Amino acid sequence: MSEILSIQSHVAHGYVGNRAAVFPLQRLGWDVTAINTVQFSNHTGYGAFTGEVFSPAHLADVLAGIESLTGFRDVAALLTGYMGDENTGEVTLDALRRIRAAAPEALYCCDPVMGDTGRGFFVRPGIPEWMRARALPAADIVTPNQFELAWLADQPVTTRAEALAATAALRGTGPAVVLVTSLAVEDTRPERIAMLVDTAEGSWRVSSPRIGFDIAPNGAGDFTAAVFLAGCLDAGLGGDGPARALARTAAAVEALFSATQAAGTRELALIGAQDAVAAAVRAPAGTSIAIERLR
Repeated sequence: MSEILSIQSHVAHGYVGNRAAVFPLQRLGWDVTAINTVQFSNHTGYGAFTGEVFSPAHLADVLAGIESLTGFRDVAALLTGYMGDENTGEVTLDALRRIRAAAPEALYCCDPVMGDTGRGFFVRPGIPEWMRARALPAADIVTPNQFELAWLADQPVTTRAEALAATAALRGTGPAVVLVTSLAVEDTRPERIAMLVDTAEGSWRVSSPRIGFDIAPNGAGDFTAAVFLAGCLDAGLGGDGPARALARTAAAVEALFSATQAAGTRELALIGAQDAVAAAVRAPAGTSIAIERLR
Protein backbone atom coordinates (compact mmCIF):
# COMPACT_ATOMS: atom_id res chain seq x y z
CA MET A 1 0.00 0.00 0.00
CA SER A 2 1.31 3.47 -0.88
CA GLU A 3 2.13 5.69 2.04
CA ILE A 4 3.00 9.29 2.79
CA LEU A 5 5.89 10.18 5.07
CA SER A 6 5.10 13.33 7.03
CA ILE A 7 7.99 15.06 8.82
CA GLN A 8 6.66 17.92 10.93
CA SER A 9 6.21 19.22 14.44
CA HIS A 10 3.99 17.48 16.98
CA VAL A 11 1.91 18.84 19.85
CA ALA A 12 0.27 16.81 22.58
CA HIS A 13 -2.67 19.21 22.80
CA GLY A 14 -4.24 20.81 19.75
CA TYR A 15 -3.86 20.51 16.02
CA VAL A 16 -0.77 21.85 14.29
CA GLY A 17 2.02 20.15 12.35
CA ASN A 18 1.56 16.40 12.13
CA ARG A 19 -1.50 16.63 14.36
CA ALA A 20 -3.18 18.78 11.69
CA ALA A 21 -1.91 16.78 8.71
CA VAL A 22 -1.90 13.08 9.56
CA PHE A 23 -5.54 12.50 10.51
CA PRO A 24 -6.98 14.30 7.44
CA LEU A 25 -4.68 12.25 5.19
CA GLN A 26 -5.79 9.05 6.91
CA ARG A 27 -9.44 10.11 6.67
CA LEU A 28 -8.91 10.54 2.93
CA GLY A 29 -7.57 7.01 2.65
CA TRP A 30 -3.80 7.43 2.90
CA ASP A 31 -1.48 5.40 5.10
CA VAL A 32 0.78 7.90 6.86
CA THR A 33 4.08 7.44 8.67
CA ALA A 34 4.50 10.45 10.98
CA ILE A 35 7.95 11.57 12.06
CA ASN A 36 8.09 14.41 14.55
CA THR A 37 10.69 17.17 14.50
CA VAL A 38 9.56 18.49 17.89
CA GLN A 39 7.24 17.46 20.67
CA PHE A 40 5.61 20.36 22.49
CA SER A 41 2.77 20.41 24.97
CA ASN A 42 0.87 22.82 22.71
CA HIS A 43 1.54 25.15 19.82
CA THR A 44 3.60 28.27 20.44
CA GLY A 45 0.69 30.61 19.69
CA TYR A 46 -0.42 30.20 23.29
CA GLY A 47 2.78 31.92 24.44
CA ALA A 48 3.79 29.30 27.01
CA PHE A 49 4.62 25.70 26.15
CA THR A 50 6.84 22.84 27.25
CA GLY A 51 8.70 20.14 25.36
CA GLU A 52 11.74 20.01 23.15
CA VAL A 53 13.05 20.19 19.62
CA PHE A 54 14.40 16.79 18.62
CA SER A 55 18.01 16.60 17.50
CA PRO A 56 18.95 15.87 13.89
CA ALA A 57 20.56 12.65 15.15
CA HIS A 58 17.23 11.57 16.66
CA LEU A 59 15.43 12.24 13.38
CA ALA A 60 18.09 10.38 11.38
CA ASP A 61 17.86 7.41 13.76
CA VAL A 62 14.07 7.19 13.39
CA LEU A 63 14.29 7.46 9.60
CA ALA A 64 16.97 4.74 9.51
CA GLY A 65 14.71 2.45 11.51
CA ILE A 66 11.82 3.03 9.12
CA GLU A 67 14.04 2.45 6.11
CA SER A 68 15.35 -0.82 7.55
CA LEU A 69 11.77 -2.07 7.88
CA THR A 70 10.25 -0.81 4.63
CA GLY A 71 13.09 0.13 2.32
CA PHE A 72 11.00 3.22 1.48
CA ARG A 73 9.66 1.21 -1.47
CA ASP A 74 6.00 2.11 -0.98
CA VAL A 75 6.44 5.83 -0.38
CA ALA A 76 4.20 7.88 -2.66
CA ALA A 77 5.21 11.24 -1.20
CA LEU A 78 7.22 13.03 1.45
CA LEU A 79 5.52 15.95 3.20
CA THR A 80 7.55 18.34 5.34
CA GLY A 81 6.56 21.29 7.48
CA TYR A 82 8.20 22.96 10.50
CA MET A 83 11.93 22.27 10.77
CA GLY A 84 13.75 22.74 14.06
CA ASP A 85 16.96 23.88 12.38
CA GLU A 86 18.99 23.60 9.19
CA ASN A 87 20.60 20.33 10.24
CA THR A 88 17.17 18.77 10.66
CA GLY A 89 16.41 19.94 7.15
CA GLU A 90 19.54 18.29 5.80
CA VAL A 91 18.57 14.99 7.43
CA THR A 92 15.22 15.31 5.68
CA LEU A 93 16.80 15.92 2.28
CA ASP A 94 19.11 12.95 2.79
CA ALA A 95 16.03 10.81 3.46
CA LEU A 96 14.43 12.24 0.32
CA ARG A 97 17.39 11.08 -1.76
CA ARG A 98 17.00 7.55 -0.38
CA ILE A 99 13.23 7.63 -0.89
CA ARG A 100 13.64 8.62 -4.53
CA ALA A 101 16.22 5.88 -5.05
CA ALA A 102 13.72 3.31 -3.79
CA ALA A 103 10.57 4.94 -5.23
CA PRO A 104 11.54 7.20 -8.16
CA GLU A 105 7.98 8.50 -8.68
CA ALA A 106 7.66 9.73 -5.07
CA LEU A 107 6.70 13.39 -4.76
CA TYR A 108 8.15 15.88 -2.32
CA CYS A 109 5.71 18.48 -0.97
CA CYS A 110 7.47 21.17 1.04
CA ASP A 111 5.41 23.46 3.24
CA PRO A 112 8.05 26.17 3.89
CA VAL A 113 6.91 27.06 7.40
CA MET A 114 8.72 30.27 8.33
CA GLY A 115 6.34 33.10 9.17
CA ASP A 116 3.16 34.95 8.35
CA THR A 117 1.79 38.39 7.51
CA GLY A 118 1.60 40.58 10.60
CA ARG A 119 3.74 38.20 12.63
CA GLY A 120 6.97 38.02 10.66
CA PHE A 121 9.36 35.12 11.03
CA PHE A 122 8.84 32.67 13.89
CA VAL A 123 11.55 30.11 13.09
CA ARG A 124 15.19 29.96 14.06
CA PRO A 125 17.70 32.08 12.13
CA GLY A 126 19.00 30.30 9.06
CA ILE A 127 15.82 28.37 8.32
CA PRO A 128 14.44 30.87 5.75
CA GLU A 129 17.75 30.87 3.86
CA TRP A 130 17.86 27.08 4.00
CA MET A 131 14.34 26.85 2.63
CA ARG A 132 15.22 29.06 -0.32
CA ALA A 133 18.60 27.50 -1.14
CA ARG A 134 18.06 23.83 -0.31
CA ALA A 135 14.43 22.81 0.10
CA LEU A 136 12.87 24.59 -2.88
CA PRO A 137 15.17 23.08 -5.53
CA ALA A 138 14.40 19.58 -4.21
CA ALA A 139 10.61 19.99 -4.05
CA ASP A 140 7.95 19.00 -6.57
CA ILE A 141 5.24 20.96 -4.74
CA VAL A 142 5.72 23.97 -2.48
CA THR A 143 2.94 25.58 -0.43
CA PRO A 144 3.96 29.02 0.93
CA ASN A 145 1.58 31.57 2.37
CA GLN A 146 1.68 35.09 0.94
CA PHE A 147 4.37 36.27 3.38
CA GLU A 148 6.57 33.25 2.69
CA LEU A 149 6.10 33.57 -1.08
CA ALA A 150 7.27 37.18 -1.06
CA TRP A 151 10.37 36.31 0.95
CA LEU A 152 11.28 33.23 -1.04
CA ALA A 153 10.86 35.07 -4.35
CA ASP A 154 12.54 38.21 -2.95
CA GLN A 155 9.85 40.49 -4.36
CA PRO A 156 6.62 42.12 -3.18
CA VAL A 157 3.33 40.26 -3.49
CA THR A 158 0.52 42.80 -3.30
CA THR A 159 -1.15 42.33 -6.70
CA ARG A 160 -2.25 39.39 -8.79
CA ALA A 161 0.50 40.10 -11.33
CA GLU A 162 3.13 40.18 -8.58
CA ALA A 163 1.82 36.92 -7.15
CA LEU A 164 2.10 35.21 -10.54
CA ALA A 165 5.59 36.63 -11.07
CA ALA A 166 6.65 35.35 -7.66
CA THR A 167 5.24 31.86 -8.21
CA ALA A 168 6.96 31.69 -11.59
CA ALA A 169 10.22 32.65 -9.87
CA LEU A 170 9.77 29.82 -7.39
CA ARG A 171 9.00 27.35 -10.18
CA GLY A 172 12.22 28.47 -11.83
CA THR A 173 14.15 27.08 -8.87
CA GLY A 174 12.68 23.57 -9.15
CA PRO A 175 9.08 22.97 -7.98
CA ALA A 176 6.55 22.03 -10.65
CA VAL A 177 3.59 23.25 -8.59
CA VAL A 178 3.31 26.28 -6.30
CA LEU A 179 0.28 26.66 -4.07
CA VAL A 180 -0.10 30.04 -2.36
CA THR A 181 -2.33 30.07 0.71
CA SER A 182 -4.06 32.97 2.49
CA LEU A 183 -3.70 35.20 -0.55
CA ALA A 184 -5.13 38.72 -0.42
CA VAL A 185 -4.16 41.01 -3.31
CA GLU A 186 -5.63 44.12 -4.92
CA ASP A 187 -8.60 42.38 -6.52
CA THR A 188 -9.48 40.07 -3.62
CA ARG A 189 -12.85 41.03 -2.20
CA PRO A 190 -12.62 41.78 1.53
CA GLU A 191 -15.22 39.16 2.44
CA ARG A 192 -13.29 36.44 0.56
CA ILE A 193 -9.96 34.70 1.03
CA ALA A 194 -8.05 33.18 -1.86
CA MET A 195 -5.53 30.52 -2.77
CA LEU A 196 -3.61 30.32 -6.02
CA VAL A 197 -1.94 27.40 -7.76
CA ASP A 198 0.61 27.96 -10.49
CA THR A 199 2.21 25.44 -12.87
CA ALA A 200 3.95 25.63 -16.23
CA GLU A 201 0.63 24.64 -17.84
CA GLY A 202 -1.63 27.16 -16.13
CA SER A 203 -2.60 29.20 -13.09
CA TRP A 204 -5.84 29.03 -11.14
CA ARG A 205 -7.23 30.98 -8.22
CA VAL A 206 -9.95 29.89 -5.86
CA SER A 207 -11.79 32.02 -3.33
CA SER A 208 -14.08 31.15 -0.47
CA PRO A 209 -15.92 33.12 2.21
CA ARG A 210 -13.66 34.65 4.84
CA ILE A 211 -14.66 33.13 8.18
CA GLY A 212 -13.90 35.38 11.13
CA PHE A 213 -12.43 34.29 14.47
CA ASP A 214 -11.62 36.23 17.61
CA ILE A 215 -8.34 34.29 17.64
CA ALA A 216 -7.55 32.55 14.38
CA PRO A 217 -6.84 28.83 14.87
CA ASN A 218 -3.31 27.62 14.17
CA GLY A 219 -2.57 24.67 11.92
CA ALA A 220 -4.65 25.64 8.90
CA GLY A 221 -1.56 25.78 6.69
CA ASP A 222 -0.48 22.30 7.79
CA PHE A 223 -3.97 20.94 7.05
CA THR A 224 -4.04 22.71 3.68
CA ALA A 225 -0.68 21.35 2.52
CA ALA A 226 -1.70 17.81 3.47
CA VAL A 227 -5.06 17.91 1.68
CA PHE A 228 -3.52 19.55 -1.39
CA LEU A 229 -0.80 16.89 -1.56
CA ALA A 230 -3.46 14.17 -1.39
CA GLY A 231 -5.31 15.92 -4.22
CA CYS A 232 -2.18 16.08 -6.37
CA LEU A 233 -1.46 12.40 -5.75
CA ASP A 234 -4.98 11.59 -6.91
CA ALA A 235 -5.21 14.02 -9.86
CA GLY A 236 -1.57 14.28 -10.94
CA LEU A 237 0.70 17.28 -11.45
CA GLY A 238 -0.06 17.71 -15.16
CA GLY A 239 -2.93 19.40 -16.99
CA ASP A 240 -5.70 20.57 -14.69
CA GLY A 241 -4.75 18.11 -11.94
CA PRO A 242 -3.45 20.85 -9.63
CA ALA A 243 -6.59 22.92 -10.29
CA ARG A 244 -8.78 20.01 -9.20
CA ALA A 245 -6.59 19.54 -6.13
CA LEU A 246 -6.97 23.27 -5.41
CA ALA A 247 -10.78 23.13 -5.59
CA ARG A 248 -11.06 20.21 -3.21
CA THR A 249 -8.55 21.75 -0.81
CA ALA A 250 -10.43 25.06 -0.65
CA ALA A 251 -13.69 23.21 -0.06
CA ALA A 252 -12.08 21.18 2.73
CA VAL A 253 -10.67 24.28 4.42
CA GLU A 254 -14.06 25.99 4.26
CA ALA A 255 -15.72 22.95 5.84
CA LEU A 256 -13.12 22.81 8.60
CA PHE A 257 -13.27 26.53 9.34
CA SER A 258 -17.07 26.52 9.42
CA ALA A 259 -17.07 23.67 11.92
CA THR A 260 -14.37 25.35 14.01
CA GLN A 261 -16.32 28.61 14.15
CA ALA A 262 -19.50 26.76 15.11
CA ALA A 263 -17.64 24.89 17.85
CA GLY A 264 -16.25 28.14 19.25
CA THR A 265 -12.85 26.57 19.87
CA ARG A 266 -9.36 27.98 19.45
CA GLU A 267 -8.15 24.67 18.02
CA LEU A 268 -9.22 23.33 14.65
CA ALA A 269 -12.31 21.13 14.98
CA LEU A 270 -10.68 18.33 13.01
CA ILE A 271 -12.54 15.46 14.60
CA GLY A 272 -15.98 17.04 14.52
CA ALA A 273 -15.48 18.23 10.93
CA GLN A 274 -14.09 15.01 9.51
CA ASP A 275 -17.23 13.93 7.66
CA ALA A 276 -17.85 17.44 6.30
CA VAL A 277 -14.23 17.65 5.14
CA ALA A 278 -14.42 14.28 3.39
CA ALA A 279 -17.70 15.25 1.71
CA ALA A 280 -16.26 18.58 0.54
CA VAL A 281 -13.25 16.81 -0.97
CA ARG A 282 -15.53 14.41 -2.84
CA ALA A 283 -17.82 17.17 -4.18
CA PRO A 284 -16.14 20.61 -4.05
CA ALA A 285 -18.51 21.98 -6.69
CA GLY A 286 -21.30 21.74 -4.15
CA THR A 287 -19.65 24.28 -1.84
CA SER A 288 -19.42 28.08 -2.00
CA ILE A 289 -15.93 28.21 -3.47
CA ALA A 290 -15.30 29.96 -6.78
CA ILE A 291 -12.42 28.98 -9.07
CA GLU A 292 -11.06 30.92 -12.05
CA ARG A 293 -8.28 30.29 -14.52
CA LEU A 294 -5.78 33.14 -14.64
CA ARG A 295 -3.70 31.97 -17.58
